[in-house]
Amino acid sequence: MESLATDIGRGDNPLDILEELASANNWPFDRFSESELMLDVAGQWCDYHVCVVWHEDLSAILFSCHFEHRVPADKRDAANQLLAAVNERLWLGHFELSAEEGVPQFRHTLPLRGAIGASVEQLEDLLDTALMESERFYPALQLVVWAGQPVAQAIEHAIFEPIGEA
Repeated sequence: MESLATDIGRGDNPLDILEELASANNWPFDRFSESELMLDVAGQWCDYHVCVVWHEDLSAILFSCHFEHRVPADKRDAANQLLAAVNERLWLGHFELSAEEGVPQFRHTLPLRGAIGASVEQLEDLLDTALMESERFYPALQLVVWAGQPVAQAIEHAIFEPIGEA
């Protein structure tokens, strides 16, 4: 991901900063209002639809990264078991399935109360984390949903923690 110069002023609307980040990386985006931004980011496994909502009254940014695929209704129990296991391994944010559509998504809220504003680095880290974890989780989801593998086996094969260096 292309990083932005750190001279953008703190206290700006964080969506302005994310809009500049999207432009710097040539990601398509739509700014629906002063408080809502959507961007599309191509990943290794699928395209991700990122929705960012700035709630000025709460001084918080709600960030969600949606996968382009839906989980069929008959596979949602297995997918939710996988999500629970994956969420145990995350430091920031969590995965969930949308209740109605069964769309997997990574979500995280960044509270900024008392801060002057979000820094460029915070927003870059938030986006990097969402994309990195989504890319890491995607193969396990595919193994459970489409290959019918048990959750434990999917995690063992798709989400492994490397030890040492090669």
